[in-house]
Amino acid sequence: MAPPDHCRVRAQRRAPCAGSWALRFPGFTLITQNVDGLHERAGSIGVQRLHGSIWDVGCWRGCAGVPHRWPDATVPFRELPPRCPSCGGPLRPGVVWFGEVLDADTFERCVEACTCDVFFTVASTSAVVYPAAGLVGEAHRSGAMTVEINRRPRPPPRCGRGGRRAG
Repeated sequence: MAPPDHCRVRAQRRAPCAGSWALRFPGFTLITQNVDGLHERAGSIGVQRLHGSIWDVGCWRGCAGVPHRWPDATVPFRELPPRCPSCGGPLRPGVVWFGEVLDADTFERCVEACTCDVFFTVASTSAVVYPAAGLVGEAHRSGAMTVEINRRPRPPPRCGRGGRRAG
């Protein structure tokens, strides 16, 4: 069985792609559901992480002695589960799990980023999980040309008229 912090260990060992978006298109807004931090390590600035980051932690008990979330790059943790420095309770990763609500400020920045010229998405899943899946339509309604590449077919018309889909 993998240790509870195996995602952090694996992410630390991985290198960002040399063809990073940040290097090819400076000034764009990158919206991601990835929690591994590779976009930031590749040089992307202002990344909007819908599902948070494994490099942030928070007190599971929500104690008042620490911020709601804070950065922690410890790999591996000295003890599992890692402990809150204030109350001694367990720490949790700063990610959004199924059934939890996305951070409202982050999602609002993502919606604002949809007012662009081109909105491009590569979906490795069915791209039907909302609210993230709705960003393609939001960009199209704002006048962007939308491009969606997805290995799995899904019901139209998420891209809307004028959108492009490949897959």
